[in-house]
Amino acid sequence: MTSHRPSAVIVMAAGQGTRMKSATPKVLHEIGGRSLVGHAVVTARALAPEHLVVVVGTGREQVEAHLAAVDPDVRTAVQEQQLGTGDAVRAGLTAVPEGFDGTVVVTSGDVPLLTAETLLELTAEHDKQGNAVTVLTARVPDPTGYGRILPGPDGTVAGIVEHKDATAEQRQIDEINAGIYAFDAATLRDGLSRLTTDNAQGELYLTDVLAIARGDGKRVGAFVTEDAMQTEGVNDRVQLATLRAELNRRTLDALMRSGVTVVDPSTTWVDQTVQLEPDVTLLPNTQLHGATTVAAGATIGPDTTLTDVQVGEGATIIRTHGSGAQIGARASVGPFAYLRPGTSLGVKGKIGTFVETKNAAIAAGAKVPHLTYAGDATIGEGANIGAGTIFANYDGVNKHHTTVGRSSFVGSNSVLVAPVDIADGAYIAAGSAIDQPVAPGEIAIARGRQRNIKGWVARRRAGTTTAKAAEEALADASGDTGEKA
Repeated sequence: MTSHRPSAVIVMAAGQGTRMKSATPKVLHEIGGRSLVGHAVVTARALAPEHLVVVVGTGREQVEAHLAAVDPDVRTAVQEQQLGTGDAVRAGLTAVPEGFDGTVVVTSGDVPLLTAETLLELTAEHDKQGNAVTVLTARVPDPTGYGRILPGPDGTVAGIVEHKDATAEQRQIDEINAGIYAFDAATLRDGLSRLTTDNAQGELYLTDVLAIARGDGKRVGAFVTEDAMQTEGVNDRVQLATLRAELNRRTLDALMRSGVTVVDPSTTWVDQTVQLEPDVTLLPNTQLHGATTVAAGATIGPDTTLTDVQVGEGATIIRTHGSGAQIGARASVGPFAYLRPGTSLGVKGKIGTFVETKNAAIAAGAKVPHLTYAGDATIGEGANIGAGTIFANYDGVNKHHTTVGRSSFVGSNSVLVAPVDIADGAYIAAGSAIDQPVAPGEIAIARGRQRNIKGWVARRRAGTTTAKAAEEALADASGDTGEKA
């Protein structure tokens, strides 16, 4: 179904959200990798509007700063006082050039499941019917609290009555107002100018614009969505959690239908901003956030959280926490690895058990298998870093860099004191503390010479179980059983 491009979209996001009981404005609470208002903006942008306006109020500085980061081209308008939806839209129109005559779509900043497809269908129906106003509606089992759609002849809408203003008979109607509209601009502007506060709330109701248009002989229609969950809004943290779970369920369903294996959907969370290719496998207790991308054939999890991580084809990441990292094709990570920003692992590289990396470029085929901290490091192709190695990058004031060359070998329990360069094809002896360059083909040994002091335990630890064990071992070695002939 096609539609002409709306001239403007106004997103109402000025509410106080008192039931959230939060210092954070309601529309900035997040689900599925975006704020509530972020979802509204992304959905609105899919319509390619000429003007996109978000009406702000409570916490306006925070919301405006967030919008500048999410979509710098969004305009904002301020609703100084919470005087109702009609007042909010009237404020929004002040950010739209005067005299335009296109369609104005009005949405809400707290309805995160609304899709662009539904908005396109709404505007297409608006054009097809030649309506002055078209309202998005849904039929729900329990319409308590919602505005009811009053039916008119020929499938039109006679009006909308709010729950508090409805009669007992009107409250039996199960078709509800989703709070999302397509208006002819002139009809909207005229209707807003004629609103009054003669209602139970003492507010300016946007819904009264429909009655005004109807009274002027204009056609008011409805587009009924079969997916009522798209109309659900967030008013408290219980609803936030409910919609978060529903959004994640829908995200995982779409991924599985596109060829991704999700072993346990009940413990898997994937942001809408994440991109997964077919034949990716997500094991239980996996969370993928932000700009994470995973190429075909990769396996993630179990017990893994990745944020803004790029994973190559066929890679395996097990029991790992990572952010801002790049993992090459057929590489392996974990279990129990910690990838900090700036980590890159080349093709068939390995970051193993209890390894932490930060600003570390680990080339193809290089291995950091276990019990290592690699910070501010360049590790060459095919190099091997032994267990317990520490890249000592911080001198208490500044961070310094370490380079380990191609096919070099660092023995276990070594400390590389940055800045230091280890050339291609070099060895570091186990237990060394290296603070000087190592040339190609050299082995560096930097450890104290072993010295064994005989009789020390007997003299300094007499009477201990250790001393007794040593005495018995010495007797056994000399063949002395301690018995007389």
